[in-house]
Amino acid sequence: MLLTGARILMECLVEQGVDTVFGYPGGTILDVYDALLDYPSIHHYLTAHEQGACHAADGYARSTGAVGVCFATSGPGATNLVTGIATAYMDSSPVVCITCNVELKLLGKDSFQEVDITGVTMPITKCNYLVRRVEDLADTVREAFAIARSGRPGPVLIDIAKNVAEESTDYTPLSRYEHGSSGHLAQIIKRSSQNFRAPEPDHEDIDKLADMIRAAKRPLLICGGGVVRSRANWEFEEFANRIDAPVGITVMGAGGFRGLNKLATGLVGMHGSQASNRAVDACDLLIAVGCRFSDRVALNPSTFARNAKVVQIDIDRSEINKNVETAHHIIGDARRVLQLLNSRMEQLDHREWKDYVFSFKTQTEYDEAKDRMTPVQILDAIARIVPRDTVYVTDVGQHQMWAIQHLHFEYSGQLVTSGGFGTMGFGLGAAIGAQVGNPNKVIIHITGDGSFRMNLNELSTVEHYGLPVISVIFNNGALGMVRQWQTLTCGGRYSQTTLDRGPDFVKLADAFGLEGCRVTNVRDFEAALRKALVHGHAAVIECAISIDEMVRPMVHGGGHITEFMVD
Repeated sequence: MLLTGARILMECLVEQGVDTVFGYPGGTILDVYDALLDYPSIHHYLTAHEQGACHAADGYARSTGAVGVCFATSGPGATNLVTGIATAYMDSSPVVCITCNVELKLLGKDSFQEVDITGVTMPITKCNYLVRRVEDLADTVREAFAIARSGRPGPVLIDIAKNVAEESTDYTPLSRYEHGSSGHLAQIIKRSSQNFRAPEPDHEDIDKLADMIRAAKRPLLICGGGVVRSRANWEFEEFANRIDAPVGITVMGAGGFRGLNKLATGLVGMHGSQASNRAVDACDLLIAVGCRFSDRVALNPSTFARNAKVVQIDIDRSEINKNVETAHHIIGDARRVLQLLNSRMEQLDHREWKDYVFSFKTQTEYDEAKDRMTPVQILDAIARIVPRDTVYVTDVGQHQMWAIQHLHFEYSGQLVTSGGFGTMGFGLGAAIGAQVGNPNKVIIHITGDGSFRMNLNELSTVEHYGLPVISVIFNNGALGMVRQWQTLTCGGRYSQTTLDRGPDFVKLADAFGLEGCRVTNVRDFEAALRKALVHGHAAVIECAISIDEMVRPMVHGGGHITEFMVD
């Protein structure tokens, strides 16, 4: 059938099973938005800003496991996506960003709202495309989605010249399951199949690791983001229980292993627990699943797990030995590798080793105050009140670390947070995406006063679509994490970190048509939270906490993992 490029794009989205798009229209993408009106199965959410649209698509992807999709126009519309794309890239989140550029004849002439967005985003996408011919559009969209979701997931950008959206060509419908055997995608798969299928783990490597585990006296597991991405939480838990090893969890691995499992030692690395970090230092075998050993985990690679043989399991070969030298590694999808390991491992017992590790877990890392509201009190109240399957979305800063330390996540996708890029302002947009993708679940957005200011304009999106996102603001009147560093390393010289300014968050919520309240004690916080849950509406709850609250423990960047600056 003869269709315009805009309609071909819509048909291709239908092929992919896309029913949700976040975006913001503009001049060059007008034809796409016009075609969108004729596709009622695709629900579009108009955000307040393109960055919010990209974060929403990302939150949708992380919480559901599906590919998130966003639209933006050319020029500033496209560049406003950049922070969101980089956020998704660093955390391996499958997002397809679709932009439209100026007409082909205007490219390279500094035309109105022209930008080389493929050039801008080349380092922060798995792949990107500039579509110059309408005949190439369908193949490009099919290929983009295949790349975004395959192997190590990640963002892909498609930039479509405006004339391509206007022009017409023959379009042949093709179900998603036929894409790999037809058209340009089939040719690519034939030439380089590893780009679209997870590599089958080497069975000899699996057998070698099984023998290493049997020989180990002090094994330790690290659950990384790869476990969450592959939705391998059940296989990982079976593996941990079977080899009877303590489990440290990275920020991105939260939800990949149940926090209430008796083998969980908590967060590992810069803000890791005593139990986790002491275990890293004392283990004789460290098995990291889907973990890239970032500088927040392996703070000093030369001394990290200095008494252990390090084994890395990852789908991305380029991550092997990049940050930490390994004694053995396995290339493959986390779920498949764990399935193979579970089929080979008998039940082991490491009681003495566990007793040593968990002796550190009894140490109190936070002193609870009775004269003021503290972060732990707030988080404990949330955990007691909300349903167990609640999805938690955080911004970046102290509140993020407190949440990951003190909330117990039970399944992959239950925590949505910006780990690798550390994007302040990520939370509200991502919470919108998580709520759209999980309409029957409670979404708790945990944020700080600094992060919330950055993208609070998305409250208009929350209100307009009736999304019952509950935003809990930890308001300490400061950029808390930076202030903490200034306290510890700058002698308390607080340069530009005190946020002694507006807005009044309660009045702000009211201005957006939402309910807001300010609380100074746990009793009032619990009442406000219960009210929002009972009525099923969005709420902004501002919690006043001390400016001097710190994240504990804390290890200096580049330091040895057990050298705590704050204990």
